[in-house]
Amino acid sequence: MNDTAPSAREHQPEAVPRANGAERLSPRVYVISGPTAVGKGTIVERLRRIHPEIFVSCSATTRKPRPGEVDGVSYYFLDDAQFDELVISGGLLEWAGVHGDRYGTPREPVERALREGRPVILEIDLQGARQVRHSYPQAVEIFLAPPSWEELVHRLRGRGTENQDQQSRRLRTARHELDAEDEFDHVVVNREIGTTVREMVDLMRL
Repeated sequence: MNDTAPSAREHQPEAVPRANGAERLSPRVYVISGPTAVGKGTIVERLRRIHPEIFVSCSATTRKPRPGEVDGVSYYFLDDAQFDELVISGGLLEWAGVHGDRYGTPREPVERALREGRPVILEIDLQGARQVRHSYPQAVEIFLAPPSWEELVHRLRGRGTENQDQQSRRLRTARHELDAEDEFDHVVVNREIGTTVREMVDLMRL
């Protein structure tokens, strides 16, 4: 692997602050998955704000950077040969092909964060969560569910980021994902952000 691969670009460990009065979280891998528009990104960002020591995994991808994206922050941008090397060496906890490009979760940054005593969050889809069960079975898998199907549809349409055909495709996928919630260690229903975050912290604390 050359100098642009994740293992070479990671910064040296630094002291990680923790919010004053915040409970200590267990240094484990937590997989957070769930259907589109359920609020995974919002919940993860709120958790990071309360607990800055949380390490949120940065994915690797073979697609080209978009304007404003930063290598090593938005994604690790790799070429096909570098991605192949990670796949062959077992350097990815999970990966998948999406619209002609590949995406995956590098193993090394995750294991480095654990050695530093930091909790790790993988915000990934159902396919990725299933792979992690095999590649890293000690991970705690949490399914974030909507209060109801109607609310999920309302949230998706309210985003206004997809056209009608895209919304229909996402909702078909969401039906399939909701059927899989029993596969997870825990299910948290995202009715209200503050309550959901407290439930997540309860699952992650020592």
